[in-house]
Amino acid sequence: MSLAVRNLAPKEVWNMFADLNAVPRPSKKEERVIQFMVNFGENLNLETFVDHVGNVIIKKPATKGLENRKTVVMQSHLDMVHQKNADTIFDFDTEGIKMLVEGDWVTADGTTLGADNGLGVASIMAVLASTAIEHPSLEALFTIDEETGMTGAMGLESGILKGEILLNLDTEEDDEIGMGCAGGIDLTASRTYLEDQSADNTTGFTISVKGLNGGHSGMDIIKGLGNANKIMNRLLFDGFTNFGLRISEINGGSLRNAIPRESVAIISIDSVATEAFLLETGLLIDSIKEEFASIETNLVIAIEKTTLPEKVMEIGVQEGLTKSIYAALNGVYRMTPDIADLVETSNNIARVIVKNGKIEIGCLTRSSSETNKMDLANSLKSAFELSGFDVKLSADYPGWQPNVTSEILDIVANLYDRLHGEKALVAACHAGLECGLLGQNYPEMDMVSFGPTIRGAHSPDERASISSTQKFWKFLIEILKNIPSK
Repeated sequence: MSLAVRNLAPKEVWNMFADLNAVPRPSKKEERVIQFMVNFGENLNLETFVDHVGNVIIKKPATKGLENRKTVVMQSHLDMVHQKNADTIFDFDTEGIKMLVEGDWVTADGTTLGADNGLGVASIMAVLASTAIEHPSLEALFTIDEETGMTGAMGLESGILKGEILLNLDTEEDDEIGMGCAGGIDLTASRTYLEDQSADNTTGFTISVKGLNGGHSGMDIIKGLGNANKIMNRLLFDGFTNFGLRISEINGGSLRNAIPRESVAIISIDSVATEAFLLETGLLIDSIKEEFASIETNLVIAIEKTTLPEKVMEIGVQEGLTKSIYAALNGVYRMTPDIADLVETSNNIARVIVKNGKIEIGCLTRSSSETNKMDLANSLKSAFELSGFDVKLSADYPGWQPNVTSEILDIVANLYDRLHGEKALVAACHAGLECGLLGQNYPEMDMVSFGPTIRGAHSPDERASISSTQKFWKFLIEILKNIPSK
């Protein structure tokens, strides 16, 4: 499958991407890709080392004539989001990504592609391996665990890098130049509950929500896409309120930074009420599908009779659970007042697990405003604590404050205009780029972010534009030639 990809232009980038995608690289399990990158740098006879958290740094001297230019840090993250369709048989821990070429797009066979941020990594590798590209002194920074905690960026120590300019290659629109981003914080609500034996004369059902688009919980949150956990809770709340529905299990969503696409619940209903329950819930399902008709065309909500579960949640905790999820905000909380159409603060109710006497709910709250990030986090914390949940806030990371006087931003924006005859969109984004964290330890480093066009990141619909990657590659080469003098 990767052969077609290897024949795409620019070959130097796509071949590196194919090599990278042959290596399993889930967040928190980057040992293999770290070693892969170390081997890559050492085989080029370049200074290569791993820092104390697992980031890989490879340094390359300037090409002749550019020795007096500022040192550039080229940065991308090694890990990728692992998502697959429910009917796809694939083991992320042992298999390389199976890639396909479809028109102008490179996709994967039922899984995430890893273009986020694999194309950035591959482009840096191509520059390091090249003997023809003109560039100043380079420090390639390959960070770990960006997708589930930004461990690499957070743990990078000051003094390791000498670069004065950082090029972050993790933006997903090729006409966009990033100058700022949102920070984030994880919220986890958990509690235990007692289980009751299922009553006599009750019938078991499985409710499933699937076929949603999902996507990036920051960049795609403005689209109003369906959240499987919110939709499922709506069905459960209605069934409980009107028919005494009892919950046995819920398994909804997956990763915090992915809008949840699927949720499955096992429930029971008093047998005498099943007909009325199925009728009313069917009407509710029709209404939900109509609400999302224009944006969630593949949404499937099904209720199927199943074996009666042995145990169900105690009724008081169940009531608190469904009301808390109803009360907890999902989606956009506040738009940025100073930049048109940019989300400032949002939340993604990403994960809901109910089983064997334990509940765990995972959210990712994002904001470019530290105060509003905590305002929303406290709002969510309150909603869950009112129902007896223990709520923990963790993995807090800052946003990247825009620098309107940035020298490299000015250079990159002008180069884009000169190359393409039109202005790039210079903007902050509602995603968690590593620039905010990197800037804490390197406050004097001048930063900018750009990259090729990627669609559907963090979902099995992820795809990378071939023509855009060509455009991005030429742009990157031109930028490296035009780095200012020291």
